[in-house]
Formats: sequence, structure tokens, C-alpha cells
Amino acid sequence: MRYLFVGDSMTVGSAGDYTWRYRMWQHLCGLGERFSVVGPRVTLYDKALDDAVSVDYADPGFPQHARRHLAGWGEGWLHMAPLIADEVREHRPDVLLISLGLIDLGFYTNAEQTAANVERFIAQARSAGPRLRMVLLPVIANTRAELDPGFADECAELNERMAKAVVDHDSPASPLLMASRPQGWDIHLDTYDGTHPNESGEHKLAAAFADAMHQAWDLGVPYEAA
Repeated sequence: MRYLFVGDSMTVGSAGDYTWRYRMWQHLCGLGERFSVVGPRVTLYDKALDDAVSVDYADPGFPQHARRHLAGWGEGWLHMAPLIADEVREHRPDVLLISLGLIDLGFYTNAEQTAANVERFIAQARSAGPRLRMVLLPVIANTRAELDPGFADECAELNERMAKAVVDHDSPASPLLMASRPQGWDIHLDTYDGTHPNESGEHKLAAAFADAMHQAWDLGVPYEAA
């Protein structure tokens, strides 16, 4: 099984992070089954340089081949939709694990426009991988939503539209799955700044994907934090 992580700043991580990608890699290693992590990028975001050039993972033993991803600080559905067909064609993933949407709503598009990019992404990914599986994580509202009710409404609307897109476009040949919000998520306890995951948040994000695949597709086992 070949996995491709697709996401924004919560997925790429910044210098000094473990990342939830690392937590998922540990989980997959524990299954005792053959798998690989694929993608065009391996670095973390360096806040001081404002560029994704860091290799300073919290665990330096995180293997280079397992660091692969398609995630970027400040990148959302808007940015990934035009890229995904070429990346699927080149890296041949079987499963996309996708966490996108918050940055779109925060800076680029409203819920309706973002949902259109979700559908564009799905279509483009399938054009290069007709049997591709995709797991979508709901948007996790950050501290801005606590202060801005309109932004909170946009987050809720996008999640509804994403869920509808998953139902509308799911197929036996190319299954789509909407994961549940990470169980027990608390932006004050599971993030270091109200948005980006700390260590407990990383485990909860990985668990959301792992548990969704196990429950819906009988793939793997339920997540257990190391």
C-alpha cells in the first residue's frame, strides 16, 4: 500500500516538530504489513526563513523515505487541485490522506468556492489514478473561529459540503471517505498556537485517519498512541 499525505501547515509541520505524518508512519510500521510513503517533498517549514527548507525533525531517526509528502505552509485545496494529477501519476499512491481547507477559508476562498476546489481535486486525482482511495479530514476550526462567528460558520458549511461531495462521488472503484473530527480535540490542549498540533494533537490527527480506514475499509487496526 502506497500512502500520500496531502495537507497544509498542519501536515507539513515546522522545524522541531514530529508531525502527525511521523505518528502515522509509526502506526503503519506497527501493522507488520508492507507499505511505503510517497510524494515529492520531504522538508519541514522553517519559520525564520519563511520557506520549507528544514530537515530538523524532532526524531532525526525518521527515515528519509518516510518523510515524503505533498503538503505546504499556506497551501490549500486551491493550490493542490492543479498539482494532484501529476503527483498521482508520478508517485502512484494507493491512498491519499488529506487535511486541507482551513487555510482556504482563512485567506483565499469561501466555503462554496472551496468545495468546488475539493471536487476539482477529486476529479483530477482520479484522472491519474482511477482506483485511488481518498480519506478527507474535516476542517478543524482554530482560535479564529472562537472570535469570529462568521468564520466558524464557514468552517461548518465547508465540512457539510465536503461530506456531501464524498457521498456524491464515492464509488466502489475509487472509494472516498470522510474521517471524523479527531476524538477529544481541544485547540487549547492539542495545539501550540491555537491551530498547529502539538504532540497530543499529532497523535489525534493520525488516529482520525487510521481509525476511519479501519472502520470503513477494514484496513489496518485502530490507532494506539506509542
